[in-house]
Amino acid sequence: MLRGSRQDRSLRAAIQVPPAAAGQPCPAAWETTGVTARRIAYQGEPGSNSHIVCKRHYPDWHAVPCASFEDVFAVVENGEAELAMIPIDNSIAGRVADIHHFLPTSGLHIVGEHFLRIQFNLMASPGATLDTIKAVHSHVHALGQCRRIIREHDLVPVIAGDTAGAAREVAEADDPTQAAIAPPLAAEIYGLHILARDVEDEEHNTTRFVVLSPDFVQAPRGEGPVVTSFVFNVRNLPAALYKALGGFATNGINMTKLESYMVGGHFAATQFLAEVDGHPEDPGLKNALEELAFFTTDVKILGVYPADAFRAD
Repeated sequence: MLRGSRQDRSLRAAIQVPPAAAGQPCPAAWETTGVTARRIAYQGEPGSNSHIVCKRHYPDWHAVPCASFEDVFAVVENGEAELAMIPIDNSIAGRVADIHHFLPTSGLHIVGEHFLRIQFNLMASPGATLDTIKAVHSHVHALGQCRRIIREHDLVPVIAGDTAGAAREVAEADDPTQAAIAPPLAAEIYGLHILARDVEDEEHNTTRFVVLSPDFVQAPRGEGPVVTSFVFNVRNLPAALYKALGGFATNGINMTKLESYMVGGHFAATQFLAEVDGHPEDPGLKNALEELAFFTTDVKILGVYPADAFRAD
């Protein structure tokens, strides 16, 4: 790198960091809005895993259920909620579909992350038993993560749009032959009887959620581990990705995520979502991002936020 040169300054300018990130104090995410109402939006129905995460980490907030991820983003963008809680990765299913398409263009910023150990229960209306149930309803991912109990009881899987929604539908049907696989909170909300607990196949089943805000709230440097999330497009040149990532290796930066996505249906245009340990103001990461900008057409910081303690386990 040519430190201090005109080229160096132009590369730094190519990295898109929201203005609030530079030298600003870092209050908690909700303090940036200055509002008395505290609402956090999530995708799914009451009793879903997203709802559980909201209740656990924002117990005094009003959780706003939304039918789709698009609705969640829209609710925050138009001011109907101050924050959003969005699942982004699962230890079994991998990345959550469609989120990578919404994040770069949403105008929202990642201000936090939370991990949830996923627990599914088999539940049905009062009076039903393991002998009476014939079909089980749930989200396609939940059904795929609970194959063992479905096979053991020879149940017919029925795909629903949401785990908690499946519980609600089973409660409304009040049919002893129908069951749902859903989080424990759903049984409590919809008055269902739990037939079997912790029916997920893998004990490590964990989902990572990110908290989104319309305000860029950057975690302070030097006050604990920090994660930096960003997207970039590589230039359509031989070895461009190899060269773009070289700066992270030479500067000793640990990259914890790198995922590629097609952009606009063009096979030659590839966008990457990346996450690294460290703060953009740390010398090593600062240098790596500058070198990244040299080999890319765009670098956009999505968030600089405290690393959840789960990462240290």
